Amino acid sequence: MPQWLLSEAFVTMRIIISGLIFFVIQIVFIREKITDREDLKRVFICTLFGTLFNMLLFFKGLSYTQRINGAVLMMFTPIFTAIISSFVLKEGFGFLKVAGLVIATLGGIFLIGGFALNFSQKTVWGDLMVTANAILYSVYLVKVKSLMRKYNPLTVSTYTFAMGGILVLPFGFSQLVNTNFSAFPNQIWIGIVFVIVGTTFFTYLLNAWALKHASPSLVGSYIYLQPVLATLIAVLAGKEMLTIEKVIFAVLIFTGVYLVNQSKKRNA
Repeated sequence: MPQWLLSEAFVTMRIIISGLIFFVIQIVFIREKITDREDLKRVFICTLFGTLFNMLLFFKGLSYTQRINGAVLMMFTPIFTAIISSFVLKEGFGFLKVAGLVIATLGGIFLIGGFALNFSQKTVWGDLMVTANAILYSVYLVKVKSLMRKYNPLTVSTYTFAMGGILVLPFGFSQLVNTNFSAFPNQIWIGIVFVIVGTTFFTYLLNAWALKHASPSLVGSYIYLQPVLATLIAVLAGKEMLTIEKVIFAVLIFTGVYLVNQSKKRNA
């Protein structure tokens, strides 16, 4: 983006194709339906917060800000999730959870290069969009929890992406049909497939399954492991060097996640 594909067109592809994958698997293996009106209302809300507007804001925001800013701002998702959970689900906000979130956030920010942050007037709108995306996704993690208790995670994901596929059309349909797909080189197609299958289908499916067995704040806290895994992959691929600073920051992240996990066990 935006050389080959506009953000709205990419989001439209991401939601519709992922939705089709969910639908085929769900109709073959699960065949579960959501017919309760109140539950359908919850699905609609989850679609708006977790599938539609958060994706649009994140992709659009990235086109206005630096990648490092976007990555660092996403580190605040678990904090937003914990705050919202405390109000909506009445989850405890004890010392261990607060300490864990703060320690993991600092470790994540430093590990992904927080020292290189550059907030300025040029990036402000993109930074606000990425932050809004983090808040919306946090709301989704909290609101979808009740649906996960009642239905199969694959069913919930199928319904949210089916609704999202319809709702996203006014935002990205014209950009999508005007995209010159024939000019895409192989590496662009590989990137698109990875985003749709890897970071959308499998990510949402596994997050949904996790929410069926754990609290939103605990599930959200595992976002801190992303920079650890990214650093590990980069080191193994020979793209980065493993330094003592990176090890320390990774230890901070694992310590923070451990404390959040321990806080949940104490409240169980």
